[in-house]
Amino acid sequence: MATTTVETTKTSTGGEDKQSQNLRHQEVGHKSLLQSDELYQYILETSVYPREPESMKELREVTAKHPWNIMTTSADEGQFLNMLIKLVNAKNTMEIGVYTGYSLLATALALPEDGKILAMDVNRENYELGLPIIEEAGVAHKIDFREGPALPVLDELVADEKNHGTYDFIFVDADKDNYINYHKRLIDLVKVGGVIGYDNTLWNGSVVAPPDAPMRKYVRYYRDFVLELNKALAADPRIEICMLPVGDGITICRRIN
Repeated sequence: MATTTVETTKTSTGGEDKQSQNLRHQEVGHKSLLQSDELYQYILETSVYPREPESMKELREVTAKHPWNIMTTSADEGQFLNMLIKLVNAKNTMEIGVYTGYSLLATALALPEDGKILAMDVNRENYELGLPIIEEAGVAHKIDFREGPALPVLDELVADEKNHGTYDFIFVDADKDNYINYHKRLIDLVKVGGVIGYDNTLWNGSVVAPPDAPMRKYVRYYRDFVLELNKALAADPRIEICMLPVGDGITICRRIN
């Protein structure tokens, strides 16, 4: 969940420049950290859109009309998650933070027919906005959706040692102030060699901004929690990490012991 502010500039003749014109066909909720909108558009049009499944395109366009579209996973990140799940041969997965289900659909499409996703979100209404598209794509049977806070569900899972080390892939895109709490539990649930992905770890670029820099209220509020998470992940000997500037930043953690 993050936004990129794009300033509109004028040419010497008073018209909008090429960058501004590109906004006409730029996806709503564009969250790339790239400094060039043209370069991001090139990635979308060359790599993402030509390979994007029709169901994901439909859900992306539906989500773009939602007043909270700022929360959606970007199309390039959706493509990355889909590829990553296939590379690790994931079968048993988890997603914390669903919104309308764009990243959830990317995961479901990548999983084998008997793959499973435990999906948690506090808002079922948003999930049900994308559910008809997920059902039409033929992957709804892979999803076990739980409405409500994730921590109680995770505590229940951790309490039963049979669940330890059983998840191949976990994606977290939810309340940033609980990321550390999620990690403390998820590290027990993911298998050795399994992957946890934490979204928004570059947090609108604010992680390198001076403390007194102007920021939107929600960006400033969650910034310290993101910084805390990044330090904790870097120091955690149980995982290998890779922070990628995809979308709003995603940190991939591979459990090693």
